[in-house]
Amino acid sequence: MEKEVKLPLTPELVNTLTVGDVLYLTGYVYTCRDAGHKRIQEALAQGKSSPIDWTNQIIYYAGPCPPSPGHIFNSNGPTTAARMDPFLEMMYQLGALATLGKGNRADYVTDLCKKYKRVYLMGVGGASAINRDKVKSAEIIAYEDLGTESIKKLYFDRFRVIVGIDSKGNVLQKQEIQKYKR
Repeated sequence: MEKEVKLPLTPELVNTLTVGDVLYLTGYVYTCRDAGHKRIQEALAQGKSSPIDWTNQIIYYAGPCPPSPGHIFNSNGPTTAARMDPFLEMMYQLGALATLGKGNRADYVTDLCKKYKRVYLMGVGGASAINRDKVKSAEIIAYEDLGTESIKKLYFDRFRVIVGIDSKGNVLQKQEIQKYKR
């Protein structure tokens, strides 16, 4: 099913999503990758807070390349989500409702999606040139010294994603693979 989604997400909407749903996201998201997650974890361990209020947010696993003339970014595609799996429970506890990346996740991610009623959204790998035109603004919010891995606030205009793991623990890749087994 295709759905137009105005951001931020709501827990009620997240609970209605099922694997395979195609979403067109419009609104603000935050990028955060390996180095940003590690910094957040270190801050929390020191009794400090995250530089972002993650409540009801999507974490976009991306490190957009510096812009070419006339563009917000040179390319803007999702990165491999599995690298952020060790930080996922922390981010769900901070209030994030979804993550957006590409590729498979560890088996325990399915359990975390069920436990916290969250979803994993999959971007289309290899579509970074198309994606760059779906980002209408970008602002560095935290950790500027990390360059492309700084946390950025992006404005999406109908950014296309697919629900890869839903809040009930269904996994798109596992369901699709079964179609081809004999």
